[in-house]
Amino acid sequence: MNSMLRIPLKTNAEQHVRLAQLQSAFAGVCNAIAPTVQQTKVWNRVALHHLTYRSLREQFPDMGSQMVCNAIYSVSRTCRMVFQHPQSPFNLTRLGSKPLPLLRFSDNCPVYFDRHTLSVNKGQLSMYTLDGRLRFALALSPENELDFAAKKLREIVLSRRPDDMFELVFQFGDEPAENATYSRLSSDSEFPEYVMVEETQ
Repeated sequence: MNSMLRIPLKTNAEQHVRLAQLQSAFAGVCNAIAPTVQQTKVWNRVALHHLTYRSLREQFPDMGSQMVCNAIYSVSRTCRMVFQHPQSPFNLTRLGSKPLPLLRFSDNCPVYFDRHTLSVNKGQLSMYTLDGRLRFALALSPENELDFAAKKLREIVLSRRPDDMFELVFQFGDEPAENATYSRLSSDSEFPEYVMVEETQ
């Protein structure tokens, strides 16, 4: 069974700027990957990694290698929602022979982390940014501490809320987090606001 933990980050002005810069840079990497998906119709995470990783490392030398991998994961995950969700207007069966639309990620798109780029230890959070690591003290409940100690951490996502506050979402459980993608598309087929779908004429 999967469970989720949301932790708002109390940032000062400098920390907020650094997280916003990381978010924008992460979107830039995602947008560099999207044309490859459109041209090749490949969004399997492993296959997409082989197609794009080397050129992305050359194009974005300031972005850590693992964060490039996380951007590839983000694009793969989003493509599953756009092109495979049964309710999506861009589901492959609906597109037929039409070319794939181009996905565009906005500067406020979520940033995905992993155990190499973010760690939690004894109430201390350490996370990657473009200018070195940021550290925060976390006030975790005993139940939350047990989650980190006993459960498998499936996914870590940094996002910005409508009030401009950053928060981290930790997904725990046995089921891979990307398998929950299908349930996150609403019944009227609205995609998250951070991704735009540009149809090809």
